[in-house]
Amino acid sequence: MPLMTEYEFTLPNGYVDESGTLHRDGVMRLATAADEILPMKDYRVQQNPSYLTILILSRVIVRLGTLKEVGTDVVERLFARDLAFLNDMYQRLNGLEDRTVSAVCPQCGEKFEIPLNFTREE
Repeated sequence: MPLMTEYEFTLPNGYVDESGTLHRDGVMRLATAADEILPMKDYRVQQNPSYLTILILSRVIVRLGTLKEVGTDVVERLFARDLAFLNDMYQRLNGLEDRTVSAVCPQCGEKFEIPLNFTREE
């Protein structure tokens, strides 16, 4: 099975462009080492480390609706809920943290952890 490098998403709220068009569906690719390293040299990150998220997401989001480009200007204007969604997706796709959810068997009452499968891969 080939390695999946791009993953579709739907934003909870969506990005509204200058003409009022709502963009919700997009694609994010897996990050490269350069996606993590190069933004560290950017003066905006040096002045405000929180800006790192904006730069990285603008590098790995390859499509959002019908926009021709997803630059920092687009990511900066996302609703906070959408930014949090994309940041969480980025963390999960790039294996930066494993996520599980606690569950209880309804029949026997045994507690166990279920890994969240964001990518829908087996």
